[in-house]
Amino acid sequence: MKKKDFAALTPPMGWNSYDYYNTGVTEAQIRENARYMADHLKQFGWEYIVVDIQWSDPNALALVPEVQYVPFTHFCLDEWSRQVPAPNRFPSSANGAGFKPLADYVHSLGLKFGIHIMRGIPRFCAHNHTPILGTNGITADKIANPFSVSKWNGDMYGVDCTKEGAQAYYDSIFALYAEWGVDFVKVDDICNTNMYPHNPYSAEKEIEAIAAAIEKCGRSMVLSLSPGPALIEKAAHLRAYANMWRITDDFWDEWRLLKAMFERCEVWQRQVSEGCWPDCDMLPLGKLGKGFAAERETRFTPEEQRTMMTLWCIFRSPLMIGADLPQLDEATKDLLTNSEVLALLTKSTGAEQVKRTEDVCVWKSNAKEGHSVYVALFNLGDEKRTVSVSAEELQLVDGAVYSVRDLWEHADCKKISAKQGEKARLSAELFAHGSALYRLDCE
Repeated sequence: MKKKDFAALTPPMGWNSYDYYNTGVTEAQIRENARYMADHLKQFGWEYIVVDIQWSDPNALALVPEVQYVPFTHFCLDEWSRQVPAPNRFPSSANGAGFKPLADYVHSLGLKFGIHIMRGIPRFCAHNHTPILGTNGITADKIANPFSVSKWNGDMYGVDCTKEGAQAYYDSIFALYAEWGVDFVKVDDICNTNMYPHNPYSAEKEIEAIAAAIEKCGRSMVLSLSPGPALIEKAAHLRAYANMWRITDDFWDEWRLLKAMFERCEVWQRQVSEGCWPDCDMLPLGKLGKGFAAERETRFTPEEQRTMMTLWCIFRSPLMIGADLPQLDEATKDLLTNSEVLALLTKSTGAEQVKRTEDVCVWKSNAKEGHSVYVALFNLGDEKRTVSVSAEELQLVDGAVYSVRDLWEHADCKKISAKQGEKARLSAELFAHGSALYRLDCE
Protein backbone atom coordinates (compact mmCIF):
# COMPACT_ATOMS: atom_id res chain seq x y z
CA MET A 1 0.00 0.00 0.00
CA LYS A 2 1.55 3.31 -1.06
CA LYS A 3 1.24 6.09 1.49
CA LYS A 4 0.83 8.70 -1.22
CA ASP A 5 -2.51 7.08 -2.08
CA PHE A 6 -3.91 7.71 1.38
CA ALA A 7 -6.39 10.42 2.18
CA ALA A 8 -6.40 12.43 5.43
CA LEU A 9 -3.31 14.56 5.08
CA THR A 10 -4.66 16.47 8.10
CA PRO A 11 -6.76 15.03 10.95
CA PRO A 12 -10.31 14.41 9.67
CA MET A 13 -13.02 16.59 11.21
CA GLY A 14 -16.65 15.58 11.06
CA TRP A 15 -19.77 14.17 12.67
CA ASN A 16 -20.77 10.59 13.42
CA SER A 17 -24.32 9.42 14.10
CA TYR A 18 -23.58 6.92 16.90
CA ASP A 19 -23.50 8.93 20.13
CA TYR A 20 -26.96 10.38 19.58
CA TYR A 21 -28.81 7.95 17.28
CA ASN A 22 -27.17 4.64 18.25
CA THR A 23 -27.98 2.06 15.52
CA GLY A 24 -31.17 3.69 14.25
CA VAL A 25 -30.26 6.84 12.32
CA THR A 26 -32.41 7.60 9.27
CA GLU A 27 -31.80 9.37 6.00
CA ALA A 28 -33.85 12.39 7.09
CA GLN A 29 -31.69 12.75 10.20
CA ILE A 30 -28.47 12.43 8.22
CA ARG A 31 -29.64 15.14 5.83
CA GLU A 32 -30.63 17.42 8.70
CA ASN A 33 -27.23 17.10 10.37
CA ALA A 34 -25.45 17.58 7.05
CA ARG A 35 -27.37 20.79 6.39
CA TYR A 36 -26.43 22.10 9.81
CA MET A 37 -22.77 21.31 9.26
CA ALA A 38 -22.77 23.03 5.88
CA ASP A 39 -24.45 26.13 7.27
CA HIS A 40 -22.60 26.50 10.57
CA LEU A 41 -19.44 24.37 10.78
CA LYS A 42 -17.98 23.80 7.33
CA GLN A 43 -16.14 27.11 7.27
CA PHE A 44 -14.18 25.98 10.34
CA GLY A 45 -12.94 22.77 8.71
CA TRP A 46 -15.71 20.30 9.63
CA GLU A 47 -16.53 18.20 6.56
CA TYR A 48 -17.31 14.49 7.16
CA ILE A 49 -20.83 13.12 7.70
CA VAL A 50 -20.56 9.49 8.86
CA VAL A 51 -23.41 6.97 9.11
CA ASP A 52 -22.49 4.58 11.90
CA ILE A 53 -23.37 0.94 12.59
CA GLN A 54 -26.36 -1.15 11.40
CA TRP A 55 -27.46 0.96 8.42
CA SER A 56 -28.46 -2.23 6.56
CA ASP A 57 -30.74 -3.45 9.37
CA PRO A 58 -34.42 -2.55 8.87
CA ASN A 59 -35.15 -3.53 12.49
CA ALA A 60 -32.41 -1.57 14.26
CA LEU A 61 -33.42 -0.26 17.71
CA ALA A 62 -36.23 -2.82 17.92
CA LEU A 63 -34.94 -4.23 21.24
CA VAL A 64 -33.39 -1.11 22.78
CA PRO A 65 -32.73 -0.57 25.66
CA GLU A 66 -32.62 -4.26 26.64
CA VAL A 67 -30.48 -5.29 23.63
CA GLN A 68 -28.44 -2.99 21.42
CA TYR A 69 -28.00 -5.26 18.39
CA VAL A 70 -30.90 -7.44 17.26
CA PRO A 71 -29.71 -11.08 17.42
CA PHE A 72 -29.77 -12.98 14.11
CA THR A 73 -31.20 -9.99 12.32
CA HIS A 74 -31.63 -10.19 8.54
CA PHE A 75 -29.71 -7.41 6.83
CA CYS A 76 -30.62 -5.90 3.51
CA LEU A 77 -28.25 -7.49 0.99
CA ASP A 78 -27.60 -7.50 -2.72
CA GLU A 79 -27.12 -10.67 -4.77
CA TRP A 80 -23.35 -10.64 -4.08
CA SER A 81 -23.35 -10.95 -0.27
CA ARG A 82 -22.93 -7.18 0.17
CA GLN A 83 -24.91 -5.11 2.66
CA VAL A 84 -27.04 -2.30 1.26
CA PRO A 85 -28.96 0.43 3.13
CA ALA A 86 -32.33 -0.51 4.61
CA PRO A 87 -34.86 1.33 2.40
CA ASN A 88 -37.35 1.81 5.24
CA ARG A 89 -34.71 4.02 6.89
CA PHE A 90 -32.96 5.34 3.78
CA PRO A 91 -35.72 5.73 1.16
CA SER A 92 -33.44 7.08 -1.57
CA SER A 93 -31.50 3.78 -1.51
CA ALA A 94 -34.41 1.83 -3.01
CA ASN A 95 -34.19 -0.02 -6.33
CA GLY A 96 -30.47 -0.64 -6.05
CA ALA A 97 -29.43 3.00 -5.65
CA GLY A 98 -27.61 2.31 -2.39
CA PHE A 99 -26.08 5.28 -0.63
CA LYS A 100 -25.35 7.15 -3.85
CA PRO A 101 -28.30 9.59 -3.64
CA LEU A 102 -27.50 10.43 -0.02
CA ALA A 103 -23.79 10.78 -0.75
CA ASP A 104 -24.63 13.01 -3.72
CA TYR A 105 -26.68 15.23 -1.42
CA VAL A 106 -23.86 15.47 1.13
CA HIS A 107 -21.41 16.28 -1.66
CA SER A 108 -23.75 18.98 -2.99
CA LEU A 109 -23.29 20.76 0.35
CA GLY A 110 -19.52 20.76 -0.06
CA LEU A 111 -19.12 17.97 2.49
CA LYS A 112 -17.82 14.38 2.45
CA PHE A 113 -19.74 11.16 3.14
CA GLY A 114 -18.72 8.22 5.30
CA ILE A 115 -20.07 4.89 6.55
CA HIS A 116 -19.34 2.34 9.28
CA ILE A 117 -18.88 -1.36 8.61
CA MET A 118 -18.03 -4.40 10.69
CA ARG A 119 -15.10 -6.41 9.40
CA GLY A 120 -15.94 -9.70 7.76
CA ILE A 121 -18.91 -11.14 5.92
CA PRO A 122 -22.51 -11.45 7.19
CA ARG A 123 -23.20 -14.75 8.93
CA PHE A 124 -26.47 -14.95 7.02
CA CYS A 125 -24.48 -15.07 3.78
CA ALA A 126 -22.17 -17.79 5.05
CA HIS A 127 -25.08 -19.91 6.27
CA ASN A 128 -26.93 -19.51 2.96
CA HIS A 129 -23.88 -19.95 0.71
CA THR A 130 -24.51 -16.71 -1.19
CA PRO A 131 -22.13 -15.85 -4.07
CA ILE A 132 -19.16 -13.47 -4.12
CA LEU A 133 -18.69 -11.11 -7.03
CA GLY A 134 -15.56 -11.55 -9.14
CA THR A 135 -15.07 -15.24 -8.40
CA ASN A 136 -15.76 -18.45 -10.26
CA GLY A 137 -18.63 -19.65 -8.12
CA ILE A 138 -17.05 -19.10 -4.71
CA THR A 139 -19.64 -18.58 -1.97
CA ALA A 140 -19.55 -16.79 1.36
CA ASP A 141 -19.14 -19.96 3.41
CA LYS A 142 -15.84 -20.69 1.65
CA ILE A 143 -14.14 -17.53 2.96
CA ALA A 144 -15.92 -17.09 6.31
CA ASN A 145 -14.01 -17.98 9.47
CA PRO A 146 -16.57 -19.13 12.06
CA PHE A 147 -13.89 -18.94 14.76
CA SER A 148 -13.36 -15.21 14.22
CA VAL A 149 -16.25 -13.19 15.62
CA SER A 150 -16.94 -10.06 17.62
CA LYS A 151 -17.74 -10.41 21.32
CA TRP A 152 -20.21 -7.50 21.23
CA ASN A 153 -21.93 -7.82 17.84
CA GLY A 154 -23.01 -11.15 16.34
CA ASP A 155 -23.62 -10.08 12.77
CA MET A 156 -20.42 -11.15 11.03
CA TYR A 157 -17.85 -13.86 10.60
CA GLY A 158 -14.30 -12.79 10.00
CA VAL A 159 -12.86 -13.37 6.55
CA ASP A 160 -10.08 -15.96 6.22
CA CYS A 161 -7.67 -14.12 3.97
CA THR A 162 -5.78 -17.30 3.09
CA LYS A 163 -8.83 -18.54 1.17
CA GLU A 164 -9.46 -17.99 -2.52
CA GLY A 165 -12.17 -15.37 -2.92
CA ALA A 166 -11.34 -13.45 0.27
CA GLN A 167 -9.68 -10.52 -1.48
CA ALA A 168 -12.37 -10.58 -4.16
CA TYR A 169 -15.02 -10.11 -1.47
CA TYR A 170 -13.33 -7.06 -0.01
CA ASP A 171 -12.63 -5.72 -3.50
CA SER A 172 -16.32 -6.07 -4.32
CA ILE A 173 -17.63 -4.19 -1.29
CA PHE A 174 -15.21 -1.30 -1.70
CA ALA A 175 -15.95 -1.12 -5.42
CA LEU A 176 -19.61 -0.71 -4.39
CA TYR A 177 -18.70 2.03 -1.90
CA ALA A 178 -16.73 3.81 -4.61
CA GLU A 179 -19.80 3.69 -6.87
CA TRP A 180 -21.84 5.22 -4.07
CA GLY A 181 -19.33 8.03 -3.56
CA VAL A 182 -18.09 7.08 -0.09
CA ASP A 183 -15.17 9.17 1.19
CA PHE A 184 -14.63 7.66 4.64
CA VAL A 185 -14.97 4.11 5.98
CA LYS A 186 -14.86 3.26 9.67
CA VAL A 187 -14.15 -0.46 10.02
CA ASP A 188 -15.03 -1.96 13.39
CA ASP A 189 -13.93 -5.05 15.33
CA ILE A 190 -10.56 -4.84 13.60
CA CYS A 191 -8.16 -2.50 15.38
CA ASN A 192 -8.44 -4.59 18.54
CA THR A 193 -10.32 -7.88 18.16
CA ASN A 194 -10.99 -7.98 21.87
CA MET A 195 -12.83 -11.31 21.73
CA TYR A 196 -9.33 -12.80 21.70
CA PRO A 197 -7.17 -11.25 24.46
CA HIS A 198 -4.33 -13.62 23.59
CA ASN A 199 -4.30 -12.25 20.03
CA PRO A 200 -5.93 -8.80 19.94
CA TYR A 201 -4.53 -8.05 16.48
CA SER A 202 -5.95 -11.20 14.91
CA ALA A 203 -7.50 -9.26 12.01
CA GLU A 204 -4.14 -8.05 10.70
CA LYS A 205 -4.58 -9.68 7.30
CA GLU A 206 -8.10 -8.26 6.94
CA ILE A 207 -6.64 -4.77 7.48
CA GLU A 208 -4.23 -5.44 4.62
CA ALA A 209 -7.02 -6.79 2.41
CA ILE A 210 -9.19 -3.73 3.05
CA ALA A 211 -6.31 -1.34 2.33
CA ALA A 212 -5.64 -3.19 -0.94
CA ALA A 213 -9.34 -3.01 -1.85
CA ILE A 214 -9.40 0.76 -1.26
CA GLU A 215 -6.38 1.21 -3.49
CA LYS A 216 -7.94 -0.96 -6.19
CA CYS A 217 -11.35 0.77 -6.12
CA GLY A 218 -9.92 3.98 -7.55
CA ARG A 219 -11.54 6.36 -5.07
CA SER A 220 -9.76 8.14 -2.25
CA MET A 221 -11.20 6.97 1.08
CA VAL A 222 -10.13 7.60 4.65
CA LEU A 223 -9.62 4.27 6.44
CA SER A 224 -10.51 4.46 10.13
CA LEU A 225 -10.04 1.41 12.38
CA SER A 226 -12.00 0.66 15.58
CA PRO A 227 -12.27 -0.17 18.40
CA GLY A 228 -9.26 0.33 20.60
CA PRO A 229 -7.13 0.34 22.46
CA ALA A 230 -4.74 -0.02 19.55
CA LEU A 231 -1.49 -1.86 20.26
CA ILE A 232 1.56 0.41 20.25
CA GLU A 233 3.72 -2.55 19.18
CA LYS A 234 1.65 -2.66 15.97
CA ALA A 235 2.20 1.02 15.20
CA ALA A 236 4.29 0.37 12.08
CA HIS A 237 1.57 -1.85 10.60
CA LEU A 238 -1.18 0.63 11.43
CA ARG A 239 0.81 3.48 9.89
CA ALA A 240 1.36 1.46 6.73
CA TYR A 241 -2.26 0.47 6.14
CA ALA A 242 -4.63 2.92 7.87
CA ASN A 243 -5.26 6.63 8.29
CA MET A 244 -6.86 6.52 11.75
CA TRP A 245 -6.86 3.95 14.52
CA ARG A 246 -8.56 4.12 17.87
CA ILE A 247 -6.29 4.32 20.90
CA THR A 248 -9.19 3.74 23.28
CA ASP A 249 -12.34 1.67 23.51
CA ASP A 250 -15.60 3.63 23.15
CA PHE A 251 -15.06 7.03 24.73
CA TRP A 252 -17.98 8.55 26.62
CA ASP A 253 -18.55 11.61 28.80
CA GLU A 254 -16.93 10.41 32.03
CA TRP A 255 -14.01 12.20 33.67
CA ARG A 256 -12.18 8.94 34.45
CA LEU A 257 -12.10 8.16 30.71
CA LEU A 258 -10.92 11.63 29.81
CA LYS A 259 -8.18 11.57 32.44
CA ALA A 260 -7.00 8.19 31.12
CA MET A 261 -6.56 9.73 27.66
CA PHE A 262 -3.54 11.69 28.85
CA GLU A 263 -1.58 8.47 29.32
CA ARG A 264 -2.86 7.05 26.03
CA CYS A 265 -1.79 10.17 24.15
CA GLU A 266 1.66 10.02 25.73
CA VAL A 267 2.07 6.44 24.51
CA TRP A 268 1.11 7.39 20.94
CA GLN A 269 2.62 10.89 20.64
CA ARG A 270 5.51 9.78 18.35
CA GLN A 271 3.15 8.12 15.86
CA VAL A 272 1.28 11.26 14.77
CA SER A 273 2.19 12.36 11.25
CA GLU A 274 0.68 13.26 7.89
CA GLY A 275 -1.87 10.59 6.98
CA CYS A 276 -1.35 8.76 10.29
CA TRP A 277 -3.67 9.79 13.11
CA PRO A 278 -3.98 7.93 16.42
CA ASP A 279 -7.64 8.51 17.23
CA CYS A 280 -8.92 9.61 20.65
CA ASP A 281 -12.48 8.77 19.52
CA MET A 282 -15.56 10.92 19.32
CA LEU A 283 -16.44 14.14 21.10
CA PRO A 284 -19.44 13.36 23.36
CA LEU A 285 -20.73 16.92 23.54
CA GLY A 286 -24.16 18.53 23.44
CA LYS A 287 -27.27 16.35 23.20
CA LEU A 288 -26.50 12.62 23.35
CA GLY A 289 -28.18 9.26 23.80
CA LYS A 290 -31.61 9.49 22.16
CA GLY A 291 -31.11 6.17 20.37
CA PHE A 292 -30.02 4.59 23.64
CA ALA A 293 -33.51 5.26 25.05
CA ALA A 294 -32.89 8.54 26.91
CA GLU A 295 -31.78 11.84 25.40
CA ARG A 296 -29.49 13.77 27.74
CA GLU A 297 -26.96 16.56 27.92
CA THR A 298 -23.28 15.65 28.03
CA ARG A 299 -22.11 14.82 31.54
CA PHE A 300 -18.87 16.72 31.00
CA THR A 301 -18.61 20.02 32.84
CA PRO A 302 -17.70 23.12 30.77
CA GLU A 303 -14.13 22.82 32.07
CA GLU A 304 -13.93 19.16 31.06
CA GLN A 305 -15.32 19.92 27.60
CA ARG A 306 -12.59 22.51 27.04
CA THR A 307 -9.96 20.11 28.40
CA MET A 308 -11.07 17.42 25.96
CA MET A 309 -10.93 19.80 22.99
CA THR A 310 -7.55 21.13 24.10
CA LEU A 311 -5.98 17.67 24.39
CA TRP A 312 -7.51 16.38 21.15
CA CYS A 313 -6.31 19.48 19.25
CA ILE A 314 -2.74 19.72 20.57
CA PHE A 315 -2.31 15.94 20.15
CA ARG A 316 -3.85 16.32 16.65
CA SER A 317 -6.47 13.61 17.00
CA PRO A 318 -9.22 13.36 14.41
CA LEU A 319 -12.33 15.20 15.62
CA MET A 320 -15.74 13.56 15.29
CA ILE A 321 -18.72 15.28 16.93
CA GLY A 322 -21.20 12.98 18.66
CA ALA A 323 -23.98 15.50 19.35
CA ASP A 324 -27.16 16.01 17.38
CA LEU A 325 -25.95 19.04 15.44
CA PRO A 326 -29.23 20.95 15.01
CA GLN A 327 -29.58 21.04 18.81
CA LEU A 328 -26.16 22.55 19.53
CA ASP A 329 -26.33 25.36 22.04
CA GLU A 330 -24.20 28.46 21.60
CA ALA A 331 -21.61 27.40 24.18
CA THR A 332 -21.00 24.06 22.45
CA LYS A 333 -20.98 25.69 19.03
CA ASP A 334 -18.39 28.19 20.25
CA LEU A 335 -16.27 25.33 21.57
CA LEU A 336 -16.31 23.66 18.15
CA THR A 337 -15.69 26.77 16.07
CA ASN A 338 -12.70 28.42 17.74
CA SER A 339 -10.42 28.93 14.75
CA GLU A 340 -7.37 29.71 16.89
CA VAL A 341 -7.70 26.37 18.67
CA LEU A 342 -8.60 24.32 15.60
CA ALA A 343 -5.55 25.77 13.82
CA LEU A 344 -3.38 23.35 15.81
CA LEU A 345 -4.71 20.49 13.66
CA THR A 346 -3.13 21.93 10.54
CA LYS A 347 -0.45 24.36 11.73
CA SER A 348 1.33 22.48 14.52
CA THR A 349 3.60 19.46 14.68
CA GLY A 350 5.63 17.39 17.13
CA ALA A 351 3.23 17.40 20.05
CA GLU A 352 4.69 15.93 23.21
CA GLN A 353 3.91 15.66 26.87
CA VAL A 354 6.27 17.87 28.88
CA LYS A 355 5.28 16.58 32.31
CA ARG A 356 2.42 14.81 34.08
CA THR A 357 1.58 14.05 37.68
CA GLU A 358 -1.65 12.85 39.24
CA ASP A 359 -2.95 16.44 39.27
CA VAL A 360 -1.04 18.38 36.59
CA CYS A 361 -0.17 17.88 32.93
CA VAL A 362 1.59 20.04 30.34
CA TRP A 363 1.80 19.49 26.58
CA LYS A 364 3.64 21.46 23.91
CA SER A 365 3.96 21.44 20.14
CA ASN A 366 5.70 23.57 17.54
CA ALA A 367 4.37 25.64 14.68
CA LYS A 368 5.03 24.11 11.27
CA GLU A 369 6.29 27.50 10.11
CA GLY A 370 8.17 30.06 12.16
CA HIS A 371 9.24 29.72 15.77
CA SER A 372 5.95 29.72 17.60
CA VAL A 373 5.27 27.19 20.35
CA TYR A 374 1.85 25.93 21.48
CA VAL A 375 1.47 25.11 25.17
CA ALA A 376 -1.46 23.41 26.94
CA LEU A 377 -1.79 23.46 30.72
CA PHE A 378 -4.13 20.97 32.42
CA ASN A 379 -5.45 20.68 35.95
CA LEU A 380 -6.23 16.98 36.36
CA GLY A 381 -7.05 17.36 40.02
CA ASP A 382 -10.37 17.82 41.76
CA GLU A 383 -9.53 21.23 43.26
CA LYS A 384 -8.71 24.62 41.78
CA ARG A 385 -4.93 25.10 41.38
CA THR A 386 -2.22 27.02 39.55
CA VAL A 387 -0.48 25.06 36.80
CA SER A 388 2.82 26.35 35.47
CA VAL A 389 5.77 25.38 33.29
CA SER A 390 9.21 26.95 32.94
CA ALA A 391 10.87 28.28 29.81
CA GLU A 392 13.54 25.64 30.32
CA GLU A 393 10.99 22.82 30.44
CA LEU A 394 9.46 24.15 27.22
CA GLN A 395 12.93 24.38 25.62
CA LEU A 396 12.31 27.93 24.48
CA VAL A 397 15.04 29.71 22.52
CA ASP A 398 17.61 31.00 24.99
CA GLY A 399 17.65 34.77 25.10
CA ALA A 400 14.35 35.19 23.25
CA VAL A 401 11.25 37.07 24.30
CA TYR A 402 7.86 35.51 23.54
CA SER A 403 4.50 37.19 23.19
CA VAL A 404 1.70 35.05 24.64
CA ARG A 405 -1.72 34.51 23.10
CA ASP A 406 -4.57 32.82 25.00
CA LEU A 407 -6.26 30.84 22.22
CA TRP A 408 -9.49 30.05 24.06
CA GLU A 409 -10.03 33.59 25.26
CA HIS A 410 -8.70 35.29 22.09
CA ALA A 411 -6.58 37.52 24.33
CA ASP A 412 -2.96 38.68 24.45
CA CYS A 413 -1.20 38.02 27.75
CA LYS A 414 1.96 39.18 29.49
CA LYS A 415 5.13 38.37 27.55
CA ILE A 416 7.66 35.90 28.92
CA SER A 417 11.44 35.98 28.56
CA ALA A 418 13.70 33.02 28.07
CA LYS A 419 16.86 35.00 28.81
CA GLN A 420 19.49 33.09 30.72
CA GLY A 421 19.18 33.57 34.45
CA GLU A 422 15.55 34.66 34.34
CA LYS A 423 13.12 32.19 35.88
CA ALA A 424 10.34 32.70 33.35
CA ARG A 425 7.22 30.59 33.76
CA LEU A 426 3.93 30.28 31.95
CA SER A 427 1.19 29.90 34.55
CA ALA A 428 -2.61 29.73 34.78
CA GLU A 429 -5.03 29.35 37.65
CA LEU A 430 -7.39 26.59 36.57
CA PHE A 431 -10.62 25.16 37.93
CA ALA A 432 -10.82 21.43 38.64
CA HIS A 433 -10.40 19.42 35.41
CA GLY A 434 -9.76 22.69 33.56
CA SER A 435 -7.19 23.75 30.96
CA ALA A 436 -5.60 26.66 29.14
CA LEU A 437 -4.06 26.81 25.68
CA TYR A 438 -1.47 29.35 24.54
CA ARG A 439 0.55 30.24 21.48
CA LEU A 440 3.99 31.65 22.25
CA ASP A 441 5.40 33.75 19.39
CA CYS A 442 9.14 34.35 19.36
CA GLU A 443 9.83 38.07 18.81
